Order: sequence, then structure tokens, then C-alpha cells
Amino acid sequence: MRQIVEDDVSTILDYFQELEDPRSSVNRKHPLGDLIVISVCGVIAGADGPHAIGVWAESNREWLQQHLELPNGIPSHDTLGRLLATLKPVAFQTCFQNWVNSLCQHDEEDSSNESRQQDVIAIDGKALRRSHDRKNELGALFLVSAWSVQHGVSLGQLATEEKSNEITAIPELIDNIDVEGAIITIDAAGCQRTIAAKIIDRGGDYILALKGNQGNLHKSVEDWILEQMENDFANVTVRKHEQTVRGHGRIDTLTYYQFNVPQSLPGRSNWKHLRTIGVAIRVSKQKDKVTREVRYFISSLRLSVKRFARGVRGHWGIENTLHWCLDVTFREDESRLRNRRAADNVAWLKRFAISLLKQRKDKNSVAMRRRMAGWNTEYLSQVLGLSRV
Repeated sequence: MRQIVEDDVSTILDYFQELEDPRSSVNRKHPLGDLIVISVCGVIAGADGPHAIGVWAESNREWLQQHLELPNGIPSHDTLGRLLATLKPVAFQTCFQNWVNSLCQHDEEDSSNESRQQDVIAIDGKALRRSHDRKNELGALFLVSAWSVQHGVSLGQLATEEKSNEITAIPELIDNIDVEGAIITIDAAGCQRTIAAKIIDRGGDYILALKGNQGNLHKSVEDWILEQMENDFANVTVRKHEQTVRGHGRIDTLTYYQFNVPQSLPGRSNWKHLRTIGVAIRVSKQKDKVTREVRYFISSLRLSVKRFARGVRGHWGIENTLHWCLDVTFREDESRLRNRRAADNVAWLKRFAISLLKQRKDKNSVAMRRRMAGWNTEYLSQVLGLSRV
């Protein structure tokens, strides 16, 4: 178990030494590090925007004075808001990467050899539904996020003005994070030859979902797999894996089939290192209601159905683990921040807060951990890694 010097805030500030201060040097009353630490702590403790962060800081003045410089007292929510509206999101996130990497390294050191598996990084988009700005004719802000399934941490995000821009955001996001040795999973919107090549060039593997918007590719994969099923797989090598998952009053039966990519698949040579195709069938039963979902995939993975299944299920997990938590616990869809940069930075703080809260090894939910961090500064210190745990 790792030991960290109790209440050593410098362990946090060290991660932001390279961050450029975007504020004017005139009348700069508060150190940049103080403002960032207050913002991180406030969001973990329940604040959802600059005003709430400022109220939290004022309510915890004595605790903050013990750990930060605060040469001119507690900053106002206007000061915090101006900072979050001017920080460059990519630079801001980059400073968090070393912090995230330290969490992953400690997790790997504490893990047994058996549990050290190839990480799955799920990339998916989510709209901030109430972030539209009719005055300036702007729709809802759309965020593309990268989530480490194994470590339970957010690796990065990029904001776009429209969901259609997701295709251009994904390659840039891949450039901003470390994907070497990982399995990258992306839904059908990101099933593009250039994205597949980018992942391979960066040292990763891919599992890309197919839908009708891939036209001939989706239909060819579906038709070929259905043909093999009708022939009871008599003419092909197939790997099969089944799982049963119970939770929230629902029983999911998951069946995965994986095949070497057929030589006859149209356009197979256009996809870099395309090695296998697969199908995932999910049958969900809740009370008397039964639903069935079938999804098809292409992948650079070699024939190993358990790896394929772990990747597919890991991608489904970004909805259950990250997006659900953002909607329900962090109430992200209710955000009314109009400044795009501030909305992007606050959204990132929420994803990072989830990452930290998920590192706690107690039996409480993320929602309860967030409440406890707001109620108890000692618990907040433990979430931040400042107290012995």
C-alpha cells in the first residue's frame, strides 16, 4: 500500500508547474496553483461550476489556509470563472496526465500478475445537452472522451461544436494520449480507415464497431457471419465465449464469436492490420421484458475471443461507468455554462474527479464518495492522495 506524506499539497502542485498562466500579470492576486487546487477540490466535493466552487472554497476557508498560500485570501467565484474560461483545455489536460499516469503506475504495482491485462481504452462522445447558446447560434457542446477501463481513469477529452465533428476529433485525441500496447474501442462513428491506421501507428490495437453507415463493409461482415452460423461453422475456424451478467434487476447473456478475417471480405486490404471480425449478441431479461442486441466488429486483434470479449464489454462500460456517472452523480447535462472553454475545462475536472473517486478502495458508490468528500475534508485529503490510505 502506498504511503504519501500527509497533507503535502506540493505533490499536487508539482503536476502543474509547466502550465502557462493565461492571466494578465496586472493585479494578479492569486497563485495559479492555488486556483487549480481549489477547482479540483471543489468539483470532487460536489461543486458543478465556478460559482459553486467559490462557495465551497469560502465554506472551507480554514482547511484551505492550512495547505495553500492564499496571499490574498479565498479567491472569488468570478476569479475562478475567469481562469477556467481562459485556460487552454489541451494544456490543462496535459498537466493532469502525469497525475493520471501516477495513479495507473500505483495500480499496476499493487496488482497481481494475473490481473495485469492489456488495457482497454474506450473512446466515445457525449453531448452536454443544456450547453447550447442560442444567442450566439451554438448548439450543445459535444465531448469526445478516452476512458481507461482497467484503471478507471479518464485519459483525455476533446470538445467539438457538433457530433459530426467526432470523426476529426478522434485522431487528435489519440495523438494526445498514450495508446501503446492498449486495445482501443470506438463505436461506429469512429470506424474509419484513417483512425484504424492512426491507432496501429501509435502502437495500439483496435476494435471498431460497424453499423449501416459503413455500407458494404457492415453488410458484408453481417452476411458472412450469418452464413457461417447457418452452416454451423462447418467451414471456418471460430472462437466462442459466453458470459452472464446480473445487476440492477436485469440478467444479460452475452455471446461472442470471433473469426479470422475472410479473404473474400471487400476492401479488407484498405484497413491496416485488419486480422479478425466478430459479433457480440446481448440478450437482456428484466422481469417479463426481453431485448436482443447484435453488433458486428472489425479488429486488429489476433484470434483470441476472450480478449475480443473484454474489449467489447469494456466499451459498453464507458456508458455505465463514465457517462452514467456524469449524468446522474455530476449532473453534467444540467450545466448551463455558456463560455465554451470554461464548459470544456469544468467537464474535464468532472472526469478527473471521477477518476480520483474511483481509486478509493472502500465499498461506497462514487456518488457517496463524492458526498463524503464534501462533508469531510479528511476524506477529501485521502481522495487527493494527501493522507495515508
